[in-house]
Amino acid sequence: MTRSSGAAVGGLLLTPGAGAGRDHPTLVAVEEAVVPLPVRRVDFPYRLAGKRMPDRAPVAVAHLVEEAARFATEEGFAPDRLVLGGRSYGGRMCSIAVAEGLPAAGLVLLSYPLHPPGKPDKLRVDHLPQLTVPVLFVSGTTDPFGSPEEFDEHVAAIPGPVTQVRLPGAHDVRNDHAAVSDAVVRWLATL
Repeated sequence: MTRSSGAAVGGLLLTPGAGAGRDHPTLVAVEEAVVPLPVRRVDFPYRLAGKRMPDRAPVAVAHLVEEAARFATEEGFAPDRLVLGGRSYGGRMCSIAVAEGLPAAGLVLLSYPLHPPGKPDKLRVDHLPQLTVPVLFVSGTTDPFGSPEEFDEHVAAIPGPVTQVRLPGAHDVRNDHAAVSDAVVRWLATL
């Protein structure tokens, strides 16, 4: 089946955090919430190889470029109609891929890690000024990877439209999959 390339969003590619796989409950809940939108949940190469240490950005980004192209081709939509994202490490890798030129309709960044816990000087934000697509951040209000104030400060560097949703909780708001999914559904409707 070929979908119109003029459709707002053709599909959603979701990726897990560093310590989880593609079947993380939050990713599954988001997939179920956005039906009938095509969704592909993908693991990174390190996970597929049974390793624990996450891939460095160049490896992860190359994998995302391949997966995004495959998904768009198989579902029949233009690559720039794909929304990419995921939890923590996965969302960060998607944002780097888009900043480096991967076409996208937007980014869904769940529990984005602005910095490692307790190390606010080790920021992971250098690529944010290259994000021109709409971006959704869904974060816990007590996330040790970035406080609401830190998010306000650093996402201001993104030239594309930014939506922030803050939910009660820390880095993993897994106990409220419905709220995370609802935020994604509402945001996707704006694209």
